[in-house]
Amino acid sequence: MVAVLAPVAPALAGGEVNIYSYRQPDLIQPLLDRFTKETGIRANVVTASAGLEERIAAEGEFSPADILLSVDVGRLENAKALGITQPIESKVVEQNIPAIYRDPDHGWVGLTMRGRVFYASRERVKEEKLSYEDLIRPEWKGRLCTRSGQHVYNIGLFANLIANDGVGEATKIVEGIRDNLAMKPSGDDRAQAKAIWAGECDLALGNTYYVGLMETDTREPEQQEWAKAMRVIFPNSDGRGTEVNISGVVLAKNAPNKANALKLIEFLTSDEAQEIYADVNFEYPVKPGLKPNKVIQDLGTMKPDPLPMWELAKYRKQASEIVDKVDFDGGPQN
Repeated sequence: MVAVLAPVAPALAGGEVNIYSYRQPDLIQPLLDRFTKETGIRANVVTASAGLEERIAAEGEFSPADILLSVDVGRLENAKALGITQPIESKVVEQNIPAIYRDPDHGWVGLTMRGRVFYASRERVKEEKLSYEDLIRPEWKGRLCTRSGQHVYNIGLFANLIANDGVGEATKIVEGIRDNLAMKPSGDDRAQAKAIWAGECDLALGNTYYVGLMETDTREPEQQEWAKAMRVIFPNSDGRGTEVNISGVVLAKNAPNKANALKLIEFLTSDEAQEIYADVNFEYPVKPGLKPNKVIQDLGTMKPDPLPMWELAKYRKQASEIVDKVDFDGGPQN
C-alpha cells in the first residue's frame, strides 16, 4: 500500500522536491523539516514497502519522482539496473561519503549503515567473540535462529560470505547455519530477539538498529524486555570485520526538480543531516568521524567489513540461489 504524505511545510520560494521512499515517514521527517527550513524547498513524500522502482519505471518520462530513498544496496542496484537513475555528480557528496559507500558509476549514494550482528542470550551464551564462520560448529546445534534466508538482510550477509570465502565455502556455511537452527526461519529481526527472551534459541542474526528500536519502544514495552535478554556480538571483529549494509539514495532519471534534488542529496550527506538521520534511525553515519545514537554506541565498537557496497551487490544473485539450493528456509535437515 502506498501512502502519500502532506508536504512537510507550506510552499516557500525555493520550490519543491518529490521523494519516493522505502523509509518510514517518522524516520525521515526530522531531516526533511530541517532541509525545508534551511533551503525553503518543500519536500513531498510518497512511501511504500515495495515496488517503488517499478512505479518510477512505469511512469517513465512523466514520473514526478526526483529521488528514491531505499534501505538496501540491492534495491539501489535494482533501480540502476532498471534504468531509472541518472548520475549523481557532486563534489560535495564525493568529499562527504567514502568511495566504498558510493556507486563507482554515480548511480547511488549510501547515507547510513547497519551491521548484521549476533543477538546473544545474556544467560546462555558465554562467548565474547564469534565469527560468521563459527555458526556451523557443533556446539550451536539447535541454538540458532534467524529470519528468512531470502530476506534482503540475510542475502546481504550471504553475499558477503561469497565475496570473502568463495562460493563453495559460503554454501557450506549457509548449510551449516541451516542445520544448527532451532526452528525454521521466520519473523523479522525483532522476532529473533523475542525467541531468545523466550528461551527458544540462544544466538540469532539481527541488525544493529533493531536493538535501538526495541530498547526505546514505549508503545510495545515488552520489546524492551526482549532487548534486555540479549547482548550484541560484532562478528569477525578480530578479522575482516562485521558485514554492513546501507540505506541510500538515487537521483531519478526524469527528475523534474533536479537542482533541488541534488541540494537534498548533498544535505543528506552533511554532518548535520548524517547525525540526525543516524540518531533517529539508530544506524551508523557513513560519513567518517560522526557518532551514532548513544544506544548504539553502548553496544560497543563495530569494525565494518571494508568490502565496497557495489562489490557486495555483485554476489547477491548467487547468494539467493544458494538459499534456494540448500532449502535454507526449510530448516534443519539432520
